[in-house]
Amino acid sequence: MGRWKPDARGRLAKAALELCTERGYERTTVSEIAARAGLTERTFFRHYADKREALFGGEVALREAFVEAVTDAPPSAAPIDALAAGLDVIAGLFAGRREHVRERHALIAANPELQERELIKLASLAAALADALRGRGVAEPAASLTAEAGVAVFKVGFERWIAPDEECELSRVMRDSLDELRALTAGDQHPPSSNVRPADPPASSLRDP
Repeated sequence: MGRWKPDARGRLAKAALELCTERGYERTTVSEIAARAGLTERTFFRHYADKREALFGGEVALREAFVEAVTDAPPSAAPIDALAAGLDVIAGLFAGRREHVRERHALIAANPELQERELIKLASLAAALADALRGRGVAEPAASLTAEAGVAVFKVGFERWIAPDEECELSRVMRDSLDELRALTAGDQHPPSSNVRPADPPASSLRDP
C-alpha cells in the first residue's frame, strides 16, 4: 500500500487545473483528475461536486478572508477603508502564485461554463461583503454600492496583475486601482496613476474604432 499523502483537496484542485489545461476542460473527466492526484473518484466527490468546482476550490477561503478583514477593520474606518483592508489581506493569498493564476485565468477565459461560474463567485463575494458592511452599521444602498465597488476594484486589479508586462505585486496594483476609484468618485478627472496629462487627448480617442 502506498504511503498516505495529505491535502487531498489541494491535490485534486492542482490535478484538475493541470489536466484541463493540457487536454481542455470539456475533454477532462473526474476519473482522470482523481487518478492524476493519486486518489479515487469517491474521494473526489467527498471534496467537490464536479470538475468545475475543483477549479474554484479557493473561493471559500478568499471570501472568508476578505469578509473577516472588513469585519475586523477599526470601527472608525470608513466603508471604503474597511474594503481596502480586505483587499490587502486577499492580495497576500496570491503571493508567489502569479503564473499559476495566469494559467487558471486563461482556462476560465476559454470556457463559457467557467466564465459563468466566475461571475457567480464574484456575485457571492459582493453579497458577503455587503452583509459585512451592514454588520458594521453601513446602511443601504451604501453597503451594497461599496461592496460592488470593492469587487470591481478586485477584478480590475487582478486582471492588471496577471497581464504579461505587469511586474508590481498584487497589493500595489490593488491599492492603485482603489486610489483611481477614490479620485474618480471625488470628481478628479485625472486619477494619480492614470498617467494622463491635461493636454493629452481623451483616452477614448486613442483606441481603434
